[in-house]
Amino acid sequence: MPKRFVSIWFGHLVTDWFSIRRPALRGTPFVVCRFHRGRKLIVYTNRLAESNGIYPGMAAADARALVTGLEVLDDIPGKDAQLLTVIGHWLVRFTPIVSIDPPDGILLDATGCAHLWGDETSYLSQIVSRLQNKGYDVRAAMADTIGSAWAVTRFGKTATVIEKNQHTEALLSLPPAALRLEDPTLASLRKLGFSTINSFVRLPRPSLRRRFGQVLLNRLDQALGIQEETIVPLQEPQPYSERMASLEPIVTGTGIAIALRELLGRLCARLQTEGKGLRKAIFSCYRVDGKTEQISIGTNHASNDVSHLFHLFGIHITGIEPALGIELFILEAPNAEDIIVEQKILWTTTKGWEDKSVAELLDRLAGKLGAHHIHRYLPDEHYWPERSLKAAASLQEKPAADWPVQQPRPLLLFRTPVRIEVTAPIPDYPPMLFRYKGKLHTIKKADGPERIEREWWIEEGLHRDYYCVEDEEGLRYWLFRLGHYKSTRAPEWFLHGFFS
Repeated sequence: MPKRFVSIWFGHLVTDWFSIRRPALRGTPFVVCRFHRGRKLIVYTNRLAESNGIYPGMAAADARALVTGLEVLDDIPGKDAQLLTVIGHWLVRFTPIVSIDPPDGILLDATGCAHLWGDETSYLSQIVSRLQNKGYDVRAAMADTIGSAWAVTRFGKTATVIEKNQHTEALLSLPPAALRLEDPTLASLRKLGFSTINSFVRLPRPSLRRRFGQVLLNRLDQALGIQEETIVPLQEPQPYSERMASLEPIVTGTGIAIALRELLGRLCARLQTEGKGLRKAIFSCYRVDGKTEQISIGTNHASNDVSHLFHLFGIHITGIEPALGIELFILEAPNAEDIIVEQKILWTTTKGWEDKSVAELLDRLAGKLGAHHIHRYLPDEHYWPERSLKAAASLQEKPAADWPVQQPRPLLLFRTPVRIEVTAPIPDYPPMLFRYKGKLHTIKKADGPERIEREWWIEEGLHRDYYCVEDEEGLRYWLFRLGHYKSTRAPEWFLHGFFS
């Protein structure tokens, strides 16, 4: 598919922003100034001030003498770049690849996007009219190359859609400044009488290189499409993404659900052909008032099942507020993985964790309760009880080791053992009494000790002697004494978990 680019030029970006914030300025000539070497110099002008002969670089005092009642505002450093970034993110509704072009422009890679708005002319007019309605003075052009779109936007008689393969003809009548050249190069071209690109485009290239340098040839080749030029997007486009524009703003939940199912169908069809499934999906709804509504889902198992994914989104879809209407829907899958092909087994009735229905059940529970409430643990290769297991990242993660064959372990294991007071015979008898949270427990039954040595390759310290004990109420606990019993010091006892 041939490339198509759009260049947008804001003729009075910063002053337009001031006028939007202060509508009273719209009928008044005003300028924006900053101090430079003790002088207040103009950096931006509005259209009225410009028409009165005021230009950037002029001293504010001279401008006031020229135009009575001229309003002078202080510059906000970095405001131009900030505005371009904000507007650039808003323009993502027209294409996923948007790049700022300082100090007063934005570039769009519109390849394959215009058909969503009918045709290229409607696409470009939508962009321009929407920005103008916001209060910005803009011009825009679409062409096969970034350089030609940039040139026509700023120097063409009418900024418009340059038909495919017609960008060279559109460039020839434009001045050399349309090639984005530096001032010294432009001065040299003017001195030799080159007033248009056509006047030197056919000259021998070695002569142009010797006289004006390689930059002139690079810019010329970029504009003509001989040398490829790329743009750096504000947002890195997702490889798995689908978008749908609405002919009329969508204001109902039913319309949103229809759009979501359609996008899921397209995205899952792509994933299925590549043997992949998504682990995370983001559904973004761009409203006509400029705001964006967004919901997301995550799955425990890579999935390309439209019904299952739609059901997960359905839990959150009622939270989308369409306001005056949604004009664009985008579905992205930032995290996609290969799907393991399942072998059909005839002689078993369950596949355990490999059962797709288990993953789908967990997805639904995570959507209602929150994913942070659901955990799966695998054995870890450690003797120390609190280190002997780890959280699994997914249902597909396999254990690095088998669960050890050992004595029973409590259902609830504390991350950090809790110090308790214990009365115990000596030297290695089970405890008789212990106090936990102020309550005294009398032990009726006990089993142990089970000695667990400290992992010397990790840290130094004493071993633990564990006891399974049961109190008079039938509750069972896991206690341990730290180190050997010594008559020279009181033994330290800890509660590490509950069996029931």
